[in-house]
Amino acid sequence: MELPLELKRGIGRIHFGMTIEEVEKFMGKASDIEQIDGTETKFTSILRYTDEGITLFFEGESCLLVYIDISNEDCTLWGEKIFFLQEVEIEDLMKKKGYKNFEKEEEDWGEKRITFHQGNIDFFYENGELISIFFGA
Repeated sequence: MELPLELKRGIGRIHFGMTIEEVEKFMGKASDIEQIDGTETKFTSILRYTDEGITLFFEGESCLLVYIDISNEDCTLWGEKIFFLQEVEIEDLMKKKGYKNFEKEEEDWGEKRITFHQGNIDFFYENGELISIFFGA
């Protein structure tokens, strides 16, 4: 499966702003669907495609795609298989494409996050290994 990540656009044929029905035309039914109601969170629907390593977050009355979380090693960014790059290589790739400003944060439990606000993208590391990418429109 080809999974080209495009900042602020989506991944492959899945684009931000799509409805659940539109996404399901390409992805099929999710392996898990979580509905969240209430005012404590802004997400209303979360679709998990476990085998594909993709979680999709939908929000609002129209339930539109706003965030993607991916942990699939087939994911590419500007043609690079991003999960096979070292942390410094990802930083260099982002800088080369004009995303120079970033911040790093380490959690008490050992997870590390590198955020490029301009690209609306977070890279999550555990024990020095990229485990997940979370990005939005």
